[in-house]
Amino acid sequence: MQDLLSTHFTQPLPGLGWGATVLRLGVACLAGGLLGWEREVHDKAAGLRTHILIALAACLFALITIGLMSDPLTDDDSIRKDPVRLIEAVTAGVAFLAAGTIFTAGKSVQGLTTGAGMWLAGAVGLCCGLGHLGLAVLVTLLALVILWLLKALARRLT
Repeated sequence: MQDLLSTHFTQPLPGLGWGATVLRLGVACLAGGLLGWEREVHDKAAGLRTHILIALAACLFALITIGLMSDPLTDDDSIRKDPVRLIEAVTAGVAFLAAGTIFTAGKSVQGLTTGAGMWLAGAVGLCCGLGHLGLAVLVTLLALVILWLLKALARRLT
């Protein structure tokens, strides 16, 4: 029993230690939090916690996929492994959530930017889970600049 427990807790995933796993999950939370914080500041329904949870979940799905791809138990030729399905599943799931934030009132459409931010939080989470932390940080910073700069520019022009 001790061997079974130590095997499952000494290494979170085959080929990936706790340090890398915690770093990826942490960066996903931070990036999702920055995106969500921007929405929270503008008093949007899907804010800080929602974006963090989306990025964290997407990161976890990516980590699970890495684990499945490198797990010797799945080295059977009868098991089909397609990591691209991960991206499809996360995209579809987050799109479903994001669609719930978009509504129309007459000729006005509300929630598009929040929905796009949620979708981006999912993509950033996938980046973190797959180990592309630099790309995740770069995209998060670009998104924040876009959200802040274009909002300020739009206010000046109107």
